[in-house]
This record gives sequence, structure tokens and C-alpha cells, in this order.
Amino acid sequence: MESLHSFFKTGGEMEGESDREREMEGEGIEHRTVEVNGIKMHIAEKGDGPVVLFIHGFPELWYSWRHQILSLAAHGYRAVAPDLRGYGDTDAPLDVAAYTIMQLVGDLVGLIHSLGQEQVFVVGQDWGALVAWHLCLFRPDLVKAVVNLSIPFISPNPTHNLIDYWREIYGDDFYVCRFQEPGEAESLFAQVDTSMVIKLFLICLKPGPLIIPKDKGLQGAFDEKEITLPSWLCEEDINYFTSKFNLTGFTGGFNYYRNLNKNTELTAPWMGAQVKVPAKYIVGDLDLVYHFAGMKDYIHGGGLDGMVPSLEMVVLEGVGHFSHQEKPEEISDHIYEFIKRF
Repeated sequence: MESLHSFFKTGGEMEGESDREREMEGEGIEHRTVEVNGIKMHIAEKGDGPVVLFIHGFPELWYSWRHQILSLAAHGYRAVAPDLRGYGDTDAPLDVAAYTIMQLVGDLVGLIHSLGQEQVFVVGQDWGALVAWHLCLFRPDLVKAVVNLSIPFISPNPTHNLIDYWREIYGDDFYVCRFQEPGEAESLFAQVDTSMVIKLFLICLKPGPLIIPKDKGLQGAFDEKEITLPSWLCEEDINYFTSKFNLTGFTGGFNYYRNLNKNTELTAPWMGAQVKVPAKYIVGDLDLVYHFAGMKDYIHGGGLDGMVPSLEMVVLEGVGHFSHQEKPEEISDHIYEFIKRF
């Protein structure tokens, strides 16, 4: 499989472990590679029992779920967290078209089968939530229950050009629009040290749309002159993310956004379909997604309930987009209390 990683890694680097990975192994988290859907996927796992699959978002890795892995394993579950395609130590195909929602869900289906499971619990955040919702839509037979953070389920609508919609509301500098042109977003991110990119995204508590003006650059978009890490994030965490993205770059993650309109075409057969898997949705009231145009009305006005009939919802006060890292114990408890019913 030809991948972006071949341009950034030697064979030894692909097989090697970081110091942080070795430390996590000391806590019982193990790492291995599985072949799924035509790619090699890196997974981290710990525990025995029913499988809980943790799906990360942008710009993250399996490591984002480090707290939940330990917590759910302690509760008697087998916690499994992959690096999604294009991220970390998983293959990153070169073709933008290799990152459609069909491929992403196909990876999870292959992973579930490789784990020898007929059904699993699924937990997603950001893009991981979007992929998890579609797994429930396409293959509800594989999912016992789902807990998703930040991104609500929105039924496919092939008549809705999502990029044009956001461009009309927020303009060309809306971050999703800035990510569309191959090379442009890569150049934008390259102007800032990788560790700064990770810090800017993870600690952002700026409710509302992320606008990246062409005359300001990435750091100016966040209005951050100096970065002070919050108590829930340490330099060791930043260093782990940075070490992986320094090797891979961010193109794999950008390619998810570059398939948003294509995904509306591919999912046309599911237009208006409901997610009928038991579901819990958690969002922070400072999450930028929560403040997208029309999102609160959809979430609280019956739209989301209509699309996910078996839904429970939690809004966390004073919490941003990366709630699983910001409030790890609280999120772990929400996950456990929900899935243990099933």
C-alpha cells in the first residue's frame, strides 16, 4: 500500500515505539498492527471483556483516549483505540478519494471483524463521531450502543452542498473551506510549529466558528499570543502528538474534509434514515460545533431526537470541543454508566 508515510518515515521508524508508548505499555496498553480494508491500521488496546471501540477526531490520535482506555479496562471492558487512516502509525493512502465516509466506515467494519467480534460498543469524537454515526447507520448489526461527543447525527441529504452552505454563512475563511484545496491547508499549517498547531486546537475554548483569515495565519485565527497549558494537558502529551504529526503531516486529516461533498452523494440512499442504535450524545457548551449556525436549534428543537429515537443527551457546562481530554473522568463515567446497561 503506497502511502504518505513512505515520504516521512523509514521502515525502522514505522516499527519503533516512542518513550510515551513504552510508558503507556507499563500501564498495560498494548500496541499492534492489523490489516483492514486494504490498509495497515495501528491500534492500542487494554483489558478483557466486551469491546469498546474509541474513534478519534482531528487533529488527534488513539492517544486522545488514553484516559478512557484505562478507565473502561478497569471496569471490565476491552478498550480498543485505532489511529484512523491518514493518522499516526496507520497507513495514509495518497489519493484524496481514499478518505470517503465509505472507506472510513469500511475500516471500522474490518477492524471489528479482525477483533473477532460480532458486536461492539462505539465511542467517537469530532470526525470519529461522524464516522461512528455512519457505522450505526450502515451497519447497526455491529453496534450494541454508541456514545458520541461534539458532532450530532445529521441525516444524509444529497441536495445539500455542505461546503457552499458554510461558505455562504461564514465566508471563504471558514476553516472547513480553507481545508478544501490540496496544498493550501498544508502550507498554512507549515507556517506554525507542529506543537503550536496541536496546542492551538486542543485548548481552544472559543465558542463559535473557526475563521482563519488569509492575512492572519493559523495562530492569529485563535488570537493566542502565548500558550499556557491547562491542568488537563501536559507537555508530554503535546510532545506525543507532535512526534507523530511531524512524521505524517496533516494531509490525511485534511482529506476527510475534502470528501464532505462527495459523502453527500455516496450516502444518498440513506437520506432521511434514522440511527436506531441506543445512543448518547455529549457536547460542551463551549464547543465550537455547538455554536455553528442552526446547531442549537437542531440539537434542542427535536431535530436530533427525530433522527436518533433512542437518544440521551448531555450538555457539559464550561467544556470545549475536546471534552474527553478536558474532563476525562466525567466522560469516562458517562460512557461506562451508559454502556453497562447493554
